[in-house]
Amino acid sequence: MRNPHLSETTAAGGASDVDVEWDRGNDQWWDWYMSLADGPAPDGPLVEPAAHDPGAPPDDDAVLTELAEPYPITDAQIAHFRTESFVKLPGVLTPGTLARLRARLREMLDDAVDPAVGFQSLEMMWLDDALVRAAVLSPRIGGISAALLGAEQVRLYHDNALSKESGAGRTPWHFDAHHFPLDSPDVLTAWIPLQPTPQEMGPLAFARGAGTWKVVADVDFDKHGTSYDKGVSEAFRLSGVTVEDGAFAAGEVSFHSAHCFHTAGANRTTVPRMVLATTYFADGVRVVPAPTMISGDWRKFIPGAQPGAVVASDRNPVVA
Repeated sequence: MRNPHLSETTAAGGASDVDVEWDRGNDQWWDWYMSLADGPAPDGPLVEPAAHDPGAPPDDDAVLTELAEPYPITDAQIAHFRTESFVKLPGVLTPGTLARLRARLREMLDDAVDPAVGFQSLEMMWLDDALVRAAVLSPRIGGISAALLGAEQVRLYHDNALSKESGAGRTPWHFDAHHFPLDSPDVLTAWIPLQPTPQEMGPLAFARGAGTWKVVADVDFDKHGTSYDKGVSEAFRLSGVTVEDGAFAAGEVSFHSAHCFHTAGANRTTVPRMVLATTYFADGVRVVPAPTMISGDWRKFIPGAQPGAVVASDRNPVVA
């Protein structure tokens, strides 16, 4: 059965044929991709999350100072990232700064996105808003990213506001090397929850092990339905792959590599699960020879870059 979110062009061919480029916007891309998750949206009453008081909001100067300060990352944390392909770091940002970012991103989403959409997204916000720009290009987040990748410098691929609304379902298993048209393993994403994120809210969950992606390398992608998500889950079960799916405390931030398989549960709470996700890559990375529809509207993020070319546009500034 043809997926209703695909155009005639992207729906053509077999279920795993993705060699054409995406021909719609990134909001429509998310509608399509979320439809590939196995399992229905949650039913039954939604859960009221525990009360959270972030305290008095900091002023702009305090936020900028915080974002400019380096995070004291340890050798053990770097080793964990390289062994497991992800790491969760405590206290990266203060609750007050997170509350400021949450309020700003909520305003931007409300101005741009249909409120009926269960998984709301917006990207490239750093071009339009000073507070978001300070976070996305911050020496704090960028410095962590460079240290984890072992890179002298990292550049921005894009930012992304992600709001999984109350009652919205799962995010399917995937890995970002399948998505980003960047021809290198030296790519990671910072996943910054903008509130404490209990399991009922659907935190990001990670398949452990830097080589775990190889376990599912032969699972055929399905652009029309849920068979890929089911296949990945079954392959992990048969191989004994363990999953980190714990809650995120206020200020805790995860960093996962482009080869880290990850998913997220449904939001079974009464509060939207809001996240700022920012992706960085080592300076000198090139565009893959043939981007596919799974990369979405990638030219929006790296304008002017052609297949095989080094990515260094003015929308991909050096962050650290």
